[in-house]
Amino acid sequence: MLKFTQIKKPRTLNKLNKVIFAILCALIFWLPIPLGSYRVWAIMFFGFVVSATFILHLVNCAHSKQAIFPDKSSWPLMGTLLAVISVLTIQLLPTSVQSIDPNQTFVMLLKTITMLMFAWLILLYVNNKERIKTLIYWLVAAGVCQALYALFLYFNPDLKSFVFQYEWNPRATGSFTYSNFLANYLGLCLSLGIGLYFTTFKNTNDSRSIMQKVRGLLNNLFTRALLIRFCLILIVIGILLTKSRMGNVAFFISLSFVSCMAFFLLKDKPKQFKVLLISFLVIDFAIFSALIGFDDLTNRLAETDFIKERRDEVYLITLNGIINKPLLGHGGGSFYTAFPQYKDIFFSGHYDNAHNDLLQFALEVGIPMTFILVLLVGWMFIKCICNMRIKASRFYHGVNIGIATALLYMSLHIFVDYPLQSGANGNTFIATLSLFILINRFRNKI
Repeated sequence: MLKFTQIKKPRTLNKLNKVIFAILCALIFWLPIPLGSYRVWAIMFFGFVVSATFILHLVNCAHSKQAIFPDKSSWPLMGTLLAVISVLTIQLLPTSVQSIDPNQTFVMLLKTITMLMFAWLILLYVNNKERIKTLIYWLVAAGVCQALYALFLYFNPDLKSFVFQYEWNPRATGSFTYSNFLANYLGLCLSLGIGLYFTTFKNTNDSRSIMQKVRGLLNNLFTRALLIRFCLILIVIGILLTKSRMGNVAFFISLSFVSCMAFFLLKDKPKQFKVLLISFLVIDFAIFSALIGFDDLTNRLAETDFIKERRDEVYLITLNGIINKPLLGHGGGSFYTAFPQYKDIFFSGHYDNAHNDLLQFALEVGIPMTFILVLLVGWMFIKCICNMRIKASRFYHGVNIGIATALLYMSLHIFVDYPLQSGANGNTFIATLSLFILINRFRNKI
């Protein structure tokens, strides 16, 4: 009887560990479904589930040897999120630096706390190679579902979107409210998916005969890799259907740059890596885009006029606001309230976002905090590129390539839009930053 009791407790706790990991995967998949978690009610529901899961984590810690805190390797990310929370908390105090819109600042504070808990749980419960792989699979699956839903609505103009009954849009939106949000989200999914696809390549032996090499290549292409490849093609089509200028251009630049760096820096790159480069950079963006209206996208790029769109004026007005309060900003989430205070009487445009997440963040929380965030992402990206030179497993290098592509892609996209304002995009990006920490923590084990 005593022996039975000793065995039963670890099994129960092991189940709780698995339950928490399953919830994290489900949350990754759920994030884009309710309007990209852009509405307050949607992101608050996500926050409620994350909070409940965090309580489960504390229960798990109380009855097992599960660590409460992530290890010290996670503190660059956790410390940055805590710094943002500290600034937002200060802005809510009745002082000279109080937010000009306390309600929106409080909402942003809750969102940031949710991000902190979400990253906390990922860093603790995605604790081995299989769980890292599973989490990425769920992310790719979410991207495929969004791409399929976008395709369905795009080619059925007489239908309205499910539940919320949005009218047909000539630019695919999926379950998001804005086509550029969808493009950015799919770009993140595609980046990590490409990294996952890279892990399916096997080491080749140059001493094999030509027929053996051909057979090995076909085995790689028509097994599990084929399913992943097909999923990635669907996501590519979804991005193209959004007709997002920077969404498409930023991804092409990111994939080209990271792939070229990997091609020159990886010491043990698979022979199929060249095929992957040619496939994504030529076939997908040429043949498939021609089939679904690449001309529309190129026309939008050719007709881009920042002066006509008045975004240059928005940037200048936002800069004036940043200069006025450079240290702690006007308050988290206060752009809508702060922006009208600096525009002149001749500016009649209506903007609830700056169409530049960096400028908007600097306006809301100040230059120092924005610099810390840029420093974090920049350090991670440079580390990803440097990691290509080290000797490690194919899985490690694949995920590393995916993360580097995602980081560069987001960094480029936020210069002309506001994708991080979407709960789905922002929290998926947090998950990507967490994956960077995880693969470096387990480098010798994966």
